[in-house]
Amino acid sequence: MTTTPGGAAPAPQGAPHAAPHRVTLRWSAIGLVLVGGAAGVAAREGLSLAVPDVDDIPVVIPVVNLLAAFALGYLYEGVARALPGTPLAGRLKLLLGTGFCGGLSTYSSLATDTAVLLDHSRGGIAVTYALGTVVLGALATLAGIALGSRLHPRGPDEQELRRIEGHADPHGATRRAS
Repeated sequence: MTTTPGGAAPAPQGAPHAAPHRVTLRWSAIGLVLVGGAAGVAAREGLSLAVPDVDDIPVVIPVVNLLAAFALGYLYEGVARALPGTPLAGRLKLLLGTGFCGGLSTYSSLATDTAVLLDHSRGGIAVTYALGTVVLGALATLAGIALGSRLHPRGPDEQELRRIEGHADPHGATRRAS
C-alpha cells in the first residue's frame, strides 16, 4: 500500500475525497481563555506581591508553576472522565486549562530568574531552581492525573458493557439467538 506525501494512506477507490479541516475561532472560546488567563495572571501577581523572595530567590515562580502543572493534570483527567466529549468539558478546558493555568504558570519568568541567578554567580542554585521546577512540575502533573482518575473513575460505556456481556457483537449489531 502506498501512502501520500504526508504519510496518510490514500482514500480507497471510489471513496469521496475528504474536505480539508478548517479551524474556526469562536469569540466565546477566545473570551473564555481571556477571562481565565486574566484570573491566572492576577493570582500569580497577587502571590508575587504577597510572598517575599528568599535569599534573593523568587520562590513564587516555581510554586505557581507547580500548582498550575498539578491543576492542569487534575483538570484534564477529571474532565475527560466526568464529562467526556461534552460542550461543558471543552469550555472548562479553555477557561481553566488554557486560560487560568496558562496565566498562572510562567516558564518565561523561570528562565529569566535562572539567568539572573547565573549572572550573580549562583550556578548551583540556578540549575537546581530550573531543573527542580521542571522535574517537580512533571511529577505534579502526574499527581494531578492520578488524583483526577481516582476521584472521577471512568464508568464503563453502555455499548462496551453490552459487548462484554455478549449482547452485542464488536460491530454494534445485536446477536441473534440460535
